[in-house]
Amino acid sequence: MPLNLTDANKVVTRAQAKAADLGIRVTVAVVDEGGLLIALARMDGAPPLGPQIAEAKAVGAAMLHRDGASLAELAKDRPGFFSVADRLVRVPMVPGLGSVLIKRDGKVLGAVGVSGGRPEQDLECAQAGLESLELQDA
Repeated sequence: MPLNLTDANKVVTRAQAKAADLGIRVTVAVVDEGGLLIALARMDGAPPLGPQIAEAKAVGAAMLHRDGASLAELAKDRPGFFSVADRLVRVPMVPGLGSVLIKRDGKVLGAVGVSGGRPEQDLECAQAGLESLELQDA
């Protein structure tokens, strides 16, 4: 079953709740398996560039089936490949902490990207968002 708007909104709500617990303001983006935006929400006071960065983090994860840390390794280890792949997607990809895959039964359904805190905080919020879904594997 594909990722739907109801699920995407649950991810956003839980990720924003985690951000509030951490005392930060973030933007959360959820994309489907094709990197197309399903939900995007910027908390009041979150950085203005957050929506673009959060979406770019999520798109990179979804399109290359890698979380943000793995994307950063790919960009470092294979810069030529990453540079070409980056030009083939709808928005530029942002590697680094803050994006995680959304998977169910081994299949990638999409990804969530978070921007606005320190990289570790963005990742913590993205992972919290996943907890709102009933997934076999995350």
